[in-house]
Amino acid sequence: MARLTLTDIRKSYGGTEVLRGIDLTVADGEFLSLVGASGCGKSTLLRIISGLESPDAGKIALDGRDVGSATPKERGVAMVFQDYALYPHMSVAQNMAMPLIMARLPMYARLPGARWLTPNHRGTRSGVAAQVERVARQLRIDHLLDRRPAQLSGGQRQRVALGRALVRDPSLFLMDEPLSNLDAKLRVEVRREIVELHRASGLTFVYVTHDQTEAMTMSDRVALLRDGRLLQVAAPGTLYADPASVEVARFVGTPEISLLPAVAEPGGLRIGTVLAPCAHGLTSGRDVIVGLRPEALAPVGMPALQSPGGRGPRLRLELAVEAVEDLGAEVVIHARLRDFPDLAVRMRSQKTLERTGPVPLPDHLTAEAPLSALLMFDAEGQRLRDPAPVQMAGAQ
Repeated sequence: MARLTLTDIRKSYGGTEVLRGIDLTVADGEFLSLVGASGCGKSTLLRIISGLESPDAGKIALDGRDVGSATPKERGVAMVFQDYALYPHMSVAQNMAMPLIMARLPMYARLPGARWLTPNHRGTRSGVAAQVERVARQLRIDHLLDRRPAQLSGGQRQRVALGRALVRDPSLFLMDEPLSNLDAKLRVEVRREIVELHRASGLTFVYVTHDQTEAMTMSDRVALLRDGRLLQVAAPGTLYADPASVEVARFVGTPEISLLPAVAEPGGLRIGTVLAPCAHGLTSGRDVIVGLRPEALAPVGMPALQSPGGRGPRLRLELAVEAVEDLGAEVVIHARLRDFPDLAVRMRSQKTLERTGPVPLPDHLTAEAPLSALLMFDAEGQRLRDPAPVQMAGAQ
């Protein structure tokens, strides 16, 4: 295992600043995902951690040891790439054995004629084969060791790439979007296998992805990057329920969070023509942004869809329906505020157990959300955690 510490990492290409002062610590045995849109700097950061690229400034430490000038081999890291990078003319066993042979045998000993002159050549090869077989059994590809990459499915090739990295017994495991070439069903399967591999190995994993579902379902913590900056580092549930900014709230969650401009008043928050009766402690007249997750809102008076749960005061909105996505067990409703058509609202509602077919929706409907579900941000998009909206005495 390894503890990774990054301090003020910066990187530019020409006049473009790609990483702008990254500070990040990954604990021993932790699974941390770097997530963000294309071009945010996550792959560049991974390559800097591996030693394939050098930062313009900053410090990289493994277990407290500065490795900024160390080679990838000296860092003891293993990396799995997006395109597998398997040798097509070699068998699975040979592909997996290559890192060990490169590390344990001198260059001349790898040549067909000279290898027999190397002391303990046979013992080294035997040890390599045993280690390859052990890892192959762990990944359930031991029956594929004699095949070549062209004879394998995408999922099998990905397991071989994982195995080739794992045989080295690395202290730090780096993965750069390893599932992007797989179809949706296979991604779910391999995703589960990577999580099981992490639990079984106890290694430190740093995983790069643009897919928030991968990041949220696999990781102990998620580091969200945008334009070369870390926006928030937190456990997946915290990132979703307690976003630090509008940018984080927008990125995490499907469908996207609804963001509605509001004004603080003595009696609550005014959203359009609606007053949400909550005590907030904000200066009257202050502009804020109210965030509502799609599942926090639910249509009122529709037996086919589950009603809003819980008790307490609620925000009630009148909506004009624009589109409906029927996903089988649930529906996603895209709408706009009836009195303010520029403001979009999204809802995700579960169908009742008795309902299996399509759910007809009117052009206009009323939706409710508990006030406790409101997320508040200031006009610049930063989270307002204190004061938080709470029930006012006598509110209905």
